[in-house]
Amino acid sequence: MTIVGYGLVFAEILRKLGGMNVSSRGIFVAAGVAGLTGVALGAFGAHALKEVLAKAGMTEVWRTATHYHVAHAVALLALAAAPQSLPTRAVARWWVAGLVLFCGSLYGLALGGPRWLGPVTPLGGVAFMVGWSWLAWRAWRGCALTDKE
Repeated sequence: MTIVGYGLVFAEILRKLGGMNVSSRGIFVAAGVAGLTGVALGAFGAHALKEVLAKAGMTEVWRTATHYHVAHAVALLALAAAPQSLPTRAVARWWVAGLVLFCGSLYGLALGGPRWLGPVTPLGGVAFMVGWSWLAWRAWRGCALTDKE
């Protein structure tokens, strides 16, 4: 996609912001918070924690967490701008659970957190996959779901 294409997508998102409904607003807020924290934690890991993570051999773990964190922030943003016939609230809830469980446990492990965080990571991955599966299934079935899921 070109710069113009990204600009058009961003313009559409801004247009949606003007006419958003209550549930879209919540998803936009979740996207904004996830984007902000994902970028902040990525920068923190790349600069302030660079030596700590490298010494512990956890740089890739931190990168994985920030990658999924920011990717799902963007996915939440797209979901908020999606047609309201899609299952937006349920999908957003699964993705936010994935952010907390998957990314949160990886951040904790990278910083030397307790070992019990290790089994939490796959639960977050499952939450991400349930959200994606729910979105794909409902879209494929052509189900007109509103936010009363």
